[in-house]
Amino acid sequence: MSHDLASRIISHSLPRRERFTLSRRASLGAIAGGLSLWASPLSAASDNEVFRGKTIDLIVGFPTGGSNDLYARTLATHLGRFIPGHPTLVLRNMPGAGSVSAAAYMAASAPRDGTALALVAPTLPLDERLGTSPARFATADFGWVGRVNSLVNVIFVRSSSLQSINDAFEHSARLSATGAGSAITIYPNALNYITGTKFDLVRGYAGSAEGMLAVNRGEVDGHCTGWDTLKTSHPDWLTSKSIRVLVQFAAKRHAELPDIPTALECARTPRQVELMRAIVNASDIGTSFFTTPHVPHERLTLLRHAFDQCMNDPHFQADLTTLRVGLSPLSGEAVAGLVRDVHHIADELVPDLQKAQMVLTAG
Repeated sequence: MSHDLASRIISHSLPRRERFTLSRRASLGAIAGGLSLWASPLSAASDNEVFRGKTIDLIVGFPTGGSNDLYARTLATHLGRFIPGHPTLVLRNMPGAGSVSAAAYMAASAPRDGTALALVAPTLPLDERLGTSPARFATADFGWVGRVNSLVNVIFVRSSSLQSINDAFEHSARLSATGAGSAITIYPNALNYITGTKFDLVRGYAGSAEGMLAVNRGEVDGHCTGWDTLKTSHPDWLTSKSIRVLVQFAAKRHAELPDIPTALECARTPRQVELMRAIVNASDIGTSFFTTPHVPHERLTLLRHAFDQCMNDPHFQADLTTLRVGLSPLSGEAVAGLVRDVHHIADELVPDLQKAQMVLTAG
C-alpha cells in the first residue's frame, strides 16, 4: 500500500468529489494484505438504521494536496466502517477565505442530521472571539466529533536565507501566504506584531502547495505551513537540508523538532508569552472534524463513538504511518472544551490580539 496509496491520496489532480465506498476500501485492503473483520455495530438495530443508505459529505476547507486534505481523505476511506449503517463518505474540497467559506456553509446550509462533516482552520475560534472573522457563526455550536492530530505549524526558509529565528528580528524574509483567515498567514503576522520579527508576507497563493512551489521557484524565501504538510510534500528538502525550519507554533517543542524554538520561546516579556499562548491554542485544536449545529444528540454520539473507534483502528493507523503524518487523537468532547476555552480568553488580551489581526487584515 505504501507508494501507491500515498500517490493516490496526495495527487493534486484528484477531483473535488470522490466517493470512498466499502468496495474501494476492500481494494485498498487487498494492497495492504487484507482487512481484519469489520467493526461490530455500535448499538441496537434501530440505531443502525440512522445512517443506513445515507451519504455523508466530508467538507474540506482547503485545496487538495496538503496535510489537511490528506487526513480527510484517509478518514473518509475508513470512517464508514465504524458508523452504524456503514454510510458512503463523499469528499468535497471547499477552499476559500482561509476555510471560512466551508465553515459558513456548515453553519448555514449543510443538513443538520449528521450527514455533513467538515475540517477547517483551527484558528477560526480565535477569529470569532476577536470579531475578525468575515463570517458570522458560532464555532462552539458546531458538533465537534474528534481530532486526528494536533497541528504544529512551522516557518521555514531556504538554507541561503536566514540562519535562525534570531536573524528574523534583524533581517526580513519574504514568505508566501494565503488569505487573512489562514494559519499560514495568521502565525507569521502574529509573530511579527507580538515579538517584533520582520517576516514580509506575499499573499494571494491558494494554499500550501502553491506557497511551497513559490519557494521552489525562488519567488519567496520561505513559507509557513504544517509540519506534517512539509514532511509529506517535500521530504527531500529536509533530507538535503536545502531548507531550514526556524520556529514552530506550539506550546511545547514537537518530539520531531527538539532543536527548534517555539513561538512562545520567541516572546521576550510575560505579556508577549500570554498573547502567543492565545495564538498557538489552535495547535491543540489541530485537525479536528465537526458536524453542523443542532444535530440530534444521539446522532452526534454515534459519530463521536465511530470516530474514536476509527482512531484506534490498526488499518487507519497504518495508512497514516505510510503517509508519514502523525496521530494524536482527542475526543469530540475534549475538542469542544478547547473551543470553549478560546471564548474565555481574558478580555484584557483581546485588544492586542485584535491589533495583531488588524495588521494581517490590512497587510
